[in-house]
Amino acid sequence: MSARKSYRSKIQNVKLLLLDVDGVLTDGGIYYSASGEELKKFHTQDGYGIVKARKSGLRVGIITGKVSTIIARRAEELGIEEVYQNLDDKLDAYEQLKIKLGLRDNEVAYVGDDEFDLPVLARVGFSAAPADAVPAVVRAVDYICKRKGGAGAVREVVDLLLASQHSRRSRGK
Repeated sequence: MSARKSYRSKIQNVKLLLLDVDGVLTDGGIYYSASGEELKKFHTQDGYGIVKARKSGLRVGIITGKVSTIIARRAEELGIEEVYQNLDDKLDAYEQLKIKLGLRDNEVAYVGDDEFDLPVLARVGFSAAPADAVPAVVRAVDYICKRKGGAGAVREVVDLLLASQHSRRSRGK
């Protein structure tokens, strides 16, 4: 784990966790079946982390540049209602989602791994990246995970957010 800036105070007010897909929820690899169908591998620990987050009252959403029925299916399995796919401009979707949910920047966390994520990472209250994110993203975020994309990085961020928020509630704030 590597800390950037002072992230602990930034995670106190997070109400929405937004996630990129390829390189964050997956390892970023592109797999094809013999029939040409695209496949994605998701990590079960990330999935359980998302379920824990939702049960704790944290909203979870997806913003991704690709479009895939696999993404929609995984989001449905995990109860993620806010799914934005096939986007050239992730920041526009982010702004729309913030308005829809009535949130401020400091109430949103985002996990991204590549240059397309930088505009959203710069705007949110708390930003994080998997250990194998591109250097520009690593330099830009508040928190760098120990784990790689598709290998538990999302779970690591969820556990961090939930521990911080539990600690805040325990102190009566």
